[in-house]
Amino acid sequence: MRTTERNDGVGALRRQHAAAPHPCHDAKLVIVICILAVAARLISINQPYTDHWSWRQSDVAAIARNFSEQGFRFAYPQIDWAGDATGYVGTEFPILPFIAAICYKSTGIHEWIGRTQAVIFFAISLPFFFLLVHEIFGRAAALWATFFFSFAPVNVFAGRSFMPDVPSLSLAIIGLYLFLRCVNHGRLLLFFLAASAVSLSLLIKITSIIIFAPVLYLVVAAVYDRRNSRKGDLRIAPAVLETAAPCFPGADRAPLQIVVLFLAIALLPSVAWYWHAHRVAERFYPHHFFGAGGIRIENLSWYWDIARQTATSSLTPILSIMAVVGLFVAQSRDRRYRRLFHWWLAAMILFVIVVGYGNRHRWYQLPLVPITAAFAGAACAFIGSKIASSRVAIVTLSISLAGSFLLLAYVFVRPLYEPSAAQLRDAGLELNRIAAPDALIVAADTGDPTIFYYAERKGWHFQEKDAIYAGNPSDSQEAIADLEQLRHRGATHLLFTTNTFWWLDYYPEFAQHLAENAKLMEATPEFKVYKLSSTVE
Repeated sequence: MRTTERNDGVGALRRQHAAAPHPCHDAKLVIVICILAVAARLISINQPYTDHWSWRQSDVAAIARNFSEQGFRFAYPQIDWAGDATGYVGTEFPILPFIAAICYKSTGIHEWIGRTQAVIFFAISLPFFFLLVHEIFGRAAALWATFFFSFAPVNVFAGRSFMPDVPSLSLAIIGLYLFLRCVNHGRLLLFFLAASAVSLSLLIKITSIIIFAPVLYLVVAAVYDRRNSRKGDLRIAPAVLETAAPCFPGADRAPLQIVVLFLAIALLPSVAWYWHAHRVAERFYPHHFFGAGGIRIENLSWYWDIARQTATSSLTPILSIMAVVGLFVAQSRDRRYRRLFHWWLAAMILFVIVVGYGNRHRWYQLPLVPITAAFAGAACAFIGSKIASSRVAIVTLSISLAGSFLLLAYVFVRPLYEPSAAQLRDAGLELNRIAAPDALIVAADTGDPTIFYYAERKGWHFQEKDAIYAGNPSDSQEAIADLEQLRHRGATHLLFTTNTFWWLDYYPEFAQHLAENAKLMEATPEFKVYKLSSTVE
């Protein structure tokens, strides 16, 4: 009975595949999409870290430069905004800045080195994503999904940013596809490659842990299929148990053993690294752990803003609408796996809710891109199957849909490239020119470390609390107290940018104190640099 249902459910799809283009044609289309997608990410690849995500990239870039200049202490990533302290912080597994630092030794420090890493990981993941969707929803859905995935605005921008998010997502996609192949074909090598890819994904960015939802679904689906069909054990089990038998005796518990072994390979390296990173944050000033505090449930208006921004500027309305359609009409090639992307979506929604505060950063929603792209691809395939008799209609609708999506993607991604932190870079370059190499900078920079990176100097945000940016002063006395504290710790220069010029008018007592204890060295429409007088002991 179950076999008959499966045949009925996919019969129409098989008939379509019989008349479908040759696989080589699909491969050529995927290659073309990949080339165009990579080309889009290479635009302004050497742009300074002044775009809308400047602060996050400047931190990663600073870690890379400090590896290169301060010694390759991989286990101790070092930022610039801890003033006179070493600045060791707890971060994700810093493989990306470490590789960049190695490259710096032969090429010099260039922005394109850091940015290119994300482009490379994206390009590698693209064929795996195509094959993943192809396995679940078929060729037509996979082609459309690959197209949407390649040009979703947030993915385009993140895919050329010096950040760990796209590399982590790429490895998660690769790991998921390899695990699907492992479930289908029972090859031990695929199992360990899948677990290793997921493990590295989590090390690079722990937020990719939601990939366990679709992985678990594959295990559950395979077990359910085995029990219903009574065909024996999971295909993967003999291969895995051949190696794991000493630890997991008893073939009757093979599914549990598979899950435990996969979790051990995928999670134990991350547990070890993040425990170490937590210890680093505890031991060294500024006692900072990247991403700490993100787990916090917010109010409904907060989530509405995230949903609105994601559905429009991050994905485009077209991709969002098509994804919603695909959520209900998606037709799976194999009924066992028809809910894989549904589980991934459910995990992502739960992640957004639980890590509510962390999701103020748009890149936290990156996993929604492959999920929505897959559903949108399934919707396109479904609609295409309904009008298959009219080739003209299919071509016309396809061109209209693709053209509209690309136009909206361009409209929404273009503002992200704007050099909103250009004044911070200019100020940093000026400080690099006029300040001594051991100068300590106090920067009223709204918490963006771009100044320190381009100045190649250490310092503090202003105001600060344990080196973390603490917002605007409540009054002049608070600003004076914070500045004097930093001056006694060795601060030599104070800098304002256009974003904080208003301080000098809004806090008149502070401005008077500054006039008495500092000398204006540089003043431009973008920034003002003061030389602080030395303290008297």
